[in-house]
Amino acid sequence: MSTSDTTASAAHPRFAKALRELGLDEIKGRIRRFPDATRTAAEAAAAIGCGLGEIVKSLVFEADGVPVLVLMDGASRVDVERVRRELGAAAVKRADAEAVRETTGYAIGGVPPFGHRTKTRVLADRGLLAHAVVWAAAGTPHTVFPMEPASLVTHAGGTLVDVRERKA
Repeated sequence: MSTSDTTASAAHPRFAKALRELGLDEIKGRIRRFPDATRTAAEAAAAIGCGLGEIVKSLVFEADGVPVLVLMDGASRVDVERVRRELGAAAVKRADAEAVRETTGYAIGGVPPFGHRTKTRVLADRGLLAHAVVWAAAGTPHTVFPMEPASLVTHAGGTLVDVRERKA
């Protein structure tokens, strides 16, 4: 397991501002910074020492050209067809790196569940609620924070849905 620093300065400035605005200043003290990037769910789980399912992936898709954020546990994959049906969209596709940065203000691998540059619809897979605590990116590929999943979904403005791929 990598060593980490827990410092308020570890938060991305936009994310730190969002925490303040949401009344979540105490989260700043729980942010963990790792010397090695935690861009993927597997890297984050290994660094933290938790299960892959306890990692929150903040994924941006485009539904009929409109960005939507999907929060998914790290052990699961998003079923794009289920997202399309949930949104009533004609087409849904994964957003490219430029669209992710434009929408959220963060690079892929560091996108937090809230504190974005733009107001975006948020879908949160119900599977996140299976855990007592989940870990999400804090605005950089080197930082994560823990939070109770129902609170995370609420603060992200998420709608609980079932959009994970089903095991065959």
